[in-house]
Amino acid sequence: MNRDLHSIRRDYQFDDLLEEHVGHDPLTLFDNWLEKAIDSCPDDPTAMVLSTVGSDGWPHSRVVLLKQRNDAGFSFFTNYDSEKGQQLALNNKASMTFFWPALSRQIRIEGHVEKVARHISETYFASRPRGSQLAARTSKQSTVIANRDALQTAFNEEEQAFNGQDVPCPENWGGYVLKPKFIEFWQGRPSRLHDRICFTQQDNNWIITRKAP
Repeated sequence: MNRDLHSIRRDYQFDDLLEEHVGHDPLTLFDNWLEKAIDSCPDDPTAMVLSTVGSDGWPHSRVVLLKQRNDAGFSFFTNYDSEKGQQLALNNKASMTFFWPALSRQIRIEGHVEKVARHISETYFASRPRGSQLAARTSKQSTVIANRDALQTAFNEEEQAFNGQDVPCPENWGGYVLKPKFIEFWQGRPSRLHDRICFTQQDNNWIITRKAP
């Protein structure tokens, strides 16, 4: 690439993030930031980068969608046999990163991941569009396939098999919940003097610290 990447920059101009404004509960602050993102960022405001570690020690990242945030943690759904599922089975430590450019905001979350209860996966699966349900049954996620036509043929077969019927949730498909141990709120500021407020869980309490940008 010959394009000059050094010239692609902007100065972040937005609200500051001060300790007296963040409160003592990072989950409440997360909810407030997410609500603001949903109102301000119409394109996939719940999108996040999920990072896991493979058996070879290499990190692996991909974008997934947050589907629930409650007292249990942060939940997403996927094929348990996928690469991310296999990696989480070996090492259940993971991180999530949200970035909302329009707000100059980022949130990093680190913690341990567990599967959600089966009835939660089935309830969510039943709420998905029918096409998404059929696709979940069709795709052997992360495996090598011959071509696009093979995937479409498999989808058509599933569609015909469940014509006029409810589509059942596959046994190898469901949810994960990340239980946070560390949450960092990043607010972009002018001259790269960004605000970074961190919450670290210790003995069921959240310890608040500020990091240099």
